[in-house]
Amino acid sequence: MYKKIIRPIFFLFDPEKIHHFTFFLLKTLHKIPGIRSLFQTLFTYENKNLERKVFGLKFPNPVGLAAGFDKDAKLVDELATIGFGFIEIGTLTPKEQPGNEKPRLFRVKKDQGIINRMGFNNGGVEAAVKRLKKRDSKILIGGNIGKNKITPNDEAERDYEICFESLFDVVDYFVVNVSSPNTPNLRALQDKEPLKRLLERLQERNKLKTTQKPILLKIAPDLTNEQLNDIIEIAQEIGLDGIIATNTTISRSGLKTSKKKTEKIGAGGLSGKPLFNRSNEVIAYLRNALGPVFPIIGAGGVMNEQDAVDKLDAGATLIQIYSGFIYEGPNLVKRINKRLVGI
Repeated sequence: MYKKIIRPIFFLFDPEKIHHFTFFLLKTLHKIPGIRSLFQTLFTYENKNLERKVFGLKFPNPVGLAAGFDKDAKLVDELATIGFGFIEIGTLTPKEQPGNEKPRLFRVKKDQGIINRMGFNNGGVEAAVKRLKKRDSKILIGGNIGKNKITPNDEAERDYEICFESLFDVVDYFVVNVSSPNTPNLRALQDKEPLKRLLERLQERNKLKTTQKPILLKIAPDLTNEQLNDIIEIAQEIGLDGIIATNTTISRSGLKTSKKKTEKIGAGGLSGKPLFNRSNEVIAYLRNALGPVFPIIGAGGVMNEQDAVDKLDAGATLIQIYSGFIYEGPNLVKRINKRLVGI
């Protein structure tokens, strides 16, 4: 139904407007008695064999929703009925910011991809904290944190600290996002020295807590092996809890979509099917270097059940979807989970 009726209608309209309409629709539907249970019946699949124990947390299944879909934690309870094993909110920044100018979200339909240059648009970390304190569902939540656009890189650590402290009591793990291509100079924080300083500072904060929370790093797919080696070294030195591989790519190579169209769209991070192979290459490289038990969350181009299997085979411990959720619909999570237990 989704791919034959709903998606063709949705794809007639501006992607960002449809995104907001989807939020409105899910919020409205879940106010109707019985809808929550209906969604759980339709989209949730539970099986003991799907459970994963990763960085001290028990995940009911390995399929999560990537950051960027529910930036402001407005839809956590509703999304929890769709069968995800965990949901990552954000990227959140200390202060509210509008993000980049519109249009800033584009479908690349021939390639089953999405290009975005949203620019960390969000309502600020404190607004998200208030919502998370009121949520009903017990689904595991990751807090993806970043810096405000106006904050210079030499002051970025403070922005990440503010978000870390604000979210500490309402999320289950943290993701440090220094890999988005849509905030000017943000990716420079992936360089060895500034990255090490940032992560060490957050780990110091973490160690002051009675109970620590896992801290993960989200990396770009466009890193060289030398840059990956730096990240591997830092992860081992400071005791990083995990890595998310990968964020969106600035590459446009190998697309079926014409160069003319991609140039018209302009700058932004590309996600979806075109990211799949590179994401898997990075995962495999990290797995080989970091050993068999280091947690790696695989993200990038999971569009169907086989993609999920392949990403786990590449070395991912858990996986996240975003573009696949847009192109395939809410039933994708259940389909993947059933495939993973051989049904």
